[in-house]
Amino acid sequence: MINLKQDSDGCIRMGRHFPASVTVAIAFSDGTTGEYSGRRLNELYDQAVAAYRLGNNLDAKGYDRNDKRIHRRNGVDLVPVIAGMAP
Repeated sequence: MINLKQDSDGCIRMGRHFPASVTVAIAFSDGTTGEYSGRRLNELYDQAVAAYRLGNNLDAKGYDRNDKRIHRRNGVDLVPVIAGMAP
């Protein structure tokens, strides 16, 4: 089991996908806790990456076709979560 803690901005630190079968316990900033599957958090991570790419005018693979200096494709370390979200 992986234990994560929500920060004051409502996000958890997640820089990569978790194994789909792992259980992740999140301690929310309001004092509640919840257990979620790795698959569910991977879906949230993918949504955060898609929003990042859309906001930064990147294509589906994370490339800016106009800029030749690509430092980091995803650029997502924080994934927004809320207490009581679907498992």
